[in-house]
Amino acid sequence: MSRANWTGFGDEPEWDDLLCRTFLHLPGIGPATEAELWSRGIRSWEALRAETAAKQRPADRHGLLEREIVRSIEARESRDVGFFAGRLPASEHWRLYPSFPRATVFLDIETTGLSPYEGIVTVVTAHGGGATRSFVADDDLEELPAYLSRFHILVTFNGSLFDVPFLEVRFPAWVPPAAHIDLRFLLRRLGYTGGLKRIEQLLGLGSRDGVEGIHGIDAVRLWEAYRAGSAGALDRLVRYNRADTVNLEPLLEFGVREMRRRVFRPPRDREVPPGAGPPSRSLVRGPG
Repeated sequence: MSRANWTGFGDEPEWDDLLCRTFLHLPGIGPATEAELWSRGIRSWEALRAETAAKQRPADRHGLLEREIVRSIEARESRDVGFFAGRLPASEHWRLYPSFPRATVFLDIETTGLSPYEGIVTVVTAHGGGATRSFVADDDLEELPAYLSRFHILVTFNGSLFDVPFLEVRFPAWVPPAAHIDLRFLLRRLGYTGGLKRIEQLLGLGSRDGVEGIHGIDAVRLWEAYRAGSAGALDRLVRYNRADTVNLEPLLEFGVREMRRRVFRPPRDREVPPGAGPPSRSLVRGPG
């Protein structure tokens, strides 16, 4: 499926309710309890609120759950992404996207090496909020942290192990968005492994028009050619980086759609339960 044929979330009526039927951020509720509540037809904060009020429970526990449900409703209305990001497991941040798409930024970087202590960031593209902007070293890269500060959900491919560590070294004062969806690990939960371009091809998503055949090592060579005086090399590098970035959007939409279908299955039918997030950090970039 090409990006042009992707219909997004508008064709399914309950996408915006995904967050409202999430209970993992509430005290005392884990994946098993959440699934059990869904199986009993309790699929909203208000339904859970009514359920807890009707049961005989210790006053302190009921009061805490009641307060957190009210805070959840208020946080969603005020678009407080940080409230949910700080309470949900990092592996479940994908649930935030349908409720806060305009607060989401897709990001990819190009570098001259695999370690932020040996290579430099050359080009970064940020795609979100209705705009796509590329930043180039020795030109406007210093403007990147301020630009990213308007977003509250970061989407990358292997960014937890590569892009974010590079940017944290390059910009020590930079604070990443509250929520981070790393598509490498989200898609792996759905059975899709390998590099970004391989997964794009498997799913038939994204466009590589004009940058076909370019890979990571070519990005390093293009930067070197630009530094040697080739303006055309920089243009090609930026277009390659923008393709890597913009293509993350349909991949996330696919991932959220499929995770929603699997997570909301009855527990006995579920193939992929909510699980652990990315492994501990290491400065080794995955394939692609």
